[in-house]
Amino acid sequence: MTNALSRFLTPVDCTCKDFNHPWTDSCVNASVGVLMAAIPYSLRIYTMVYALSLIMRHRIPHLADLKRTLHGILQSSAFLVSNSYSFILFNCLLRRLIGRYYCATVAFVPCFISSFASILVERPARRPLLTLYVANLATETLWHMAETRGYVRSIAQGQALIFGISISALLYLYRLGLHKTTCKDSLFNILRFFVGKTEEGPIVPKEPVAPTPPRSRAPLDFRSINVLVQLYMRFLDAVKSRHHTCPHRDNCWRYAFVGGIKPFVGGVGLQVALRLVMNLRKIVQMKFNVRKSIFNKQTLNLGIFLGCFSFIYKGVSCGLRHSFGRDDPLYALPAGLLASVSFTKYPDV
Repeated sequence: MTNALSRFLTPVDCTCKDFNHPWTDSCVNASVGVLMAAIPYSLRIYTMVYALSLIMRHRIPHLADLKRTLHGILQSSAFLVSNSYSFILFNCLLRRLIGRYYCATVAFVPCFISSFASILVERPARRPLLTLYVANLATETLWHMAETRGYVRSIAQGQALIFGISISALLYLYRLGLHKTTCKDSLFNILRFFVGKTEEGPIVPKEPVAPTPPRSRAPLDFRSINVLVQLYMRFLDAVKSRHHTCPHRDNCWRYAFVGGIKPFVGGVGLQVALRLVMNLRKIVQMKFNVRKSIFNKQTLNLGIFLGCFSFIYKGVSCGLRHSFGRDDPLYALPAGLLASVSFTKYPDV
């Protein structure tokens, strides 16, 4: 314990100019420079994020929605800007107050103060998502550090397995309807966009439908050419069918297919929009290569992931309802695990 504490308080022979701002001798100029550089970048990022949230509502925004969106853009941008420049600010301030660097004050303490002060600027509704995102990055960093030192070993597609277990648990809570009572979180709003409101719980038991007598069908005669027509008619009956426990109105095939197309188009559109926003300077300077930046396989990866996830989840859920004759929140577990296979197409999400 004493040895670990002594390492934590070990002096570091370095100046803040060498560590933080080698381009200038002034700590104030460095902080102000980072502040000014972070403002347009943060505004571009959060303008796209909030514009996407408006589009996801599938309705024309009112004046109150636009005012709320503008306020959210400015507040979230202020959070990101403060997080960008306050690290250098607190880092240099601590070095001047203490007189030198120590292992704890090089990054850990100023980063903690900077992050804590910045998160207070952000909207309270967005703080859980930001915390989850940063915790995910921190966990991944610790894992890579342990893997580099030989303490652990990664398995193939392990991130997809972790994603599948996590998303299945969230979808199970979503199907139970606990996201409305005890597990309220803005993360379920994202799930609602991908799996739809029809899969939202709690499940309302439906009145049992009187079974209709099955239609008598002539046995298939493979020696006759009419067998092709009979097979085709039976295929159409299967495609047009919808189990009475299914929460959607369309037939199951259409429900799953259309449910996969919408996220696919949205994912591709988001990728294209992000690349356009990130390359505004090149576009203005007429140096943007559209064919190389837009028309490539990487542009489709996010759309393939989102579309396949929604399609597989809805298809498996409908298949389980057809197989067991009832609806159950537990169906979200196998459906979520199978749908998480699509995560391999875009593991950087």
